[in-house]
Amino acid sequence: MGDVPAESVRLFAPAKLTTSLRVVGVRDDGYHLIDAEMVSLDFGDSLFVDCESAGPSSVTFAGVDGKIIDLGADNLVTRALDMVGRDAKVRVEKSIAAGAGLGGGSADAAAILYWAGMTDLVQAVTLGADVAFCLLGGRARVQGIGEQIDPLPFEERTFTLLTPPVMCSTPAVYKAWDDLGGPTGANGNDLEPAALLVAPELVRWRDELAAVSGRQPRLAGSGSTWFVEGAFPGPGRVVARTSPAR
Repeated sequence: MGDVPAESVRLFAPAKLTTSLRVVGVRDDGYHLIDAEMVSLDFGDSLFVDCESAGPSSVTFAGVDGKIIDLGADNLVTRALDMVGRDAKVRVEKSIAAGAGLGGGSADAAAILYWAGMTDLVQAVTLGADVAFCLLGGRARVQGIGEQIDPLPFEERTFTLLTPPVMCSTPAVYKAWDDLGGPTGANGNDLEPAALLVAPELVRWRDELAAVSGRQPRLAGSGSTWFVEGAFPGPGRVVARTSPAR
């Protein structure tokens, strides 16, 4: 998609799938504390990094159709470059939709940090709650606001993802969870009732995935992606497998 300089380095940014999520508290600053299991997948974005071109850093995002996506000047990739003190021209070819609950922006930022040799998880989480896990990858229990990561043994698993054309705002979902009195999700994700309140149209895609798989879909993080375990290929669905830590 688009013109990529021959001297560019290609990086892969694996999507993050939150297979279970419990909200266990709220800090004084309003950030929610979680107890979650996350895995990285063999599905994700591609970044092309060109350090040879003169001039300041620039970051371009392109969708699967090749069209340029405007994510603003304060995007996570630009902030990651600033954090590691590197200048580069970066083209991000997006496969992970924004607002999908798959950590796309965090994965892109983590790819830049890893490329630059920055592996400090405490520093990484200052960019975003999911950046630390995306920097480590594999499978882990994640607690706190995302900075407490305990690696777990790798398991080969296959998931089918269905991402609706609906963007779920993470702050809006957490606010709805607060407004609902902090419910416990019956399907392994405490944010699922709140996400359905924020975006009730998600039910349509949940039921679609349930019909083709014969399984009860679970929401990924704060949404909007639904997933089930197993391979159920078809229109609009992505079959992805777990990938080990970096």
